[in-house]
Amino acid sequence: MANQADLIIGLQWGDEGKGKIVDHMAQTHDYVCRFAGGHNAGHTIVIGDQTYALHLIPSGVLNSSAVNVVGNGVVLSPKDFIEEMEQFDDLEGRLFISDKAHLLLPYHALIDQARERMKGDKAIGTTGKGIGPAYGDKVTRVGHRVGELLDPPKLAAKITTYFEMYRGIFEVMGVELPTEAELVEELSGYKAVLAPYITDTTLLVWDALDSGKKILLEGAQGTMLDIDHGTYPYVTSSTTVSAGAASGLGIAPRDIGRVTGIAKAYCTRVGNGPFPSEDHGEAGQRLRDNGHEYGTTTGRPRRCGWFDAVAARHAVRINGVDQIALMKLDVLDGFEEIKVCVAYEVDGRRIDYVPYDLEEATPVYETFPGWDTTRGIQSFDALPQTAREYITALEEMVGAKMGIISTSPKREDTIVRKE
Repeated sequence: MANQADLIIGLQWGDEGKGKIVDHMAQTHDYVCRFAGGHNAGHTIVIGDQTYALHLIPSGVLNSSAVNVVGNGVVLSPKDFIEEMEQFDDLEGRLFISDKAHLLLPYHALIDQARERMKGDKAIGTTGKGIGPAYGDKVTRVGHRVGELLDPPKLAAKITTYFEMYRGIFEVMGVELPTEAELVEELSGYKAVLAPYITDTTLLVWDALDSGKKILLEGAQGTMLDIDHGTYPYVTSSTTVSAGAASGLGIAPRDIGRVTGIAKAYCTRVGNGPFPSEDHGEAGQRLRDNGHEYGTTTGRPRRCGWFDAVAARHAVRINGVDQIALMKLDVLDGFEEIKVCVAYEVDGRRIDYVPYDLEEATPVYETFPGWDTTRGIQSFDALPQTAREYITALEEMVGAKMGIISTSPKREDTIVRKE
C-alpha cells in the first residue's frame, strides 16, 4: 500500500492559525499540497523578525527542500499568485500548479463585489475576491482551467464568447468587461510567468505517495465555512473539510492518514452569519486586541468570542481528527474568567449538537478560572495549572487530544505533546 498523507484542517470559521502549524510540520515533510479555496484565504507565518502573508502558495514554501503543490480544487487568480511569488526566489522545481485548477480572473471579483452591493444589508460578507463566481462558473461548466493559459488567444476567444452569453447580466450589474485583445495581452502575461509551473499535479502526488515521500495536505478556511456542513449561506464556496482533500488533489480517501485539526483557544469569524459564542462587549474587544484579530487578506476586524465546544466537537467528528493543534493560548493570558460554550439553547431546549439553523442558537456557558501568562512557554508541564486544566477540559468536551499548543506566533513557541 502507498504511503499516507498527513492532513491539516481548520475546525472553526477559518483564521485558526493553520499557517504556523503547516510551516511547523512542513519542516519534516517532502511535499505540501493545497487542495481548496482561493486567495480569500490568508496564512500568516512569523520566522524570526520576518512575517510572511501567504494566500495561494502552500505554507511549505518556507522550507527550501519541500515541494509545494496547488491542487485542482483551488481557484487560482494568476495576478495575485504572481504577486505572491515575488516574495521568494528559486521556485522552479519546488512549486507546481494543477492544470485542472480553475482560473479566477479580474471579472470574477467585479461580479462578486456587484452581487454584494445588490444584496445590501443581506450581503454575505465575502472578501470580494471573486471566489464564489469562479466556483460558480466551475460547477455550471462555463469556467476555464489553468491549463488553458498555455494558449492565450484560444482562451481569450472562449472567454469573449462567455461574455456575450451573459452580457445583459453584466450590464445590469455595472461590470465593465475587457475586449478580446485586452484579454490576450493579459493572459499572455500570465503565461509568460506561470507556464513552467503548470503540470498534472494528480500524477505528481500519486508518484510522491507511491515512492514513500512524506506529504502534508493543507486546507483553507475552516469547517464551519464548508459549503455543505457550515453555516450556509454564510460560507465559502468550496469543500473545506477533510473529505475535500481527496477530490481537491485527485487522491483516494485511503491515501489520507493522520488528521490534525486547528482551533484557536477562543473563536473568531469574519463576515456575516451566525456566531453563537461571539462576545460583543469588553471581552470580545480584548480578544481582538490581544490576538491582533484583523484579516490577513482584507484587514477587516474579526468578530471574537469564546471557544465553542459544540461546533468543535462537530468538526472533530466530520473531519476524523486524530489530534488538535490549539492556537493562540497566550491571547487568553490575564483573563480572570474564561468562558466555553458547552451547549446551545434552541426554542427553550438545550442541545449538544450543531442544528440546521445556527442563527436560532444561544450559547450555554461553563466558566473556567484564568491564568497570568503562557506566552512563549514551550513545555506543557510549565504551563500554569489552570491553563492545563482548561486544555484538559476542552479535550474531554471535543473528543480529541490537544497534541500541539501554540503560545505565541513564533515558530519555536510551540508545545508538542508526546503520544
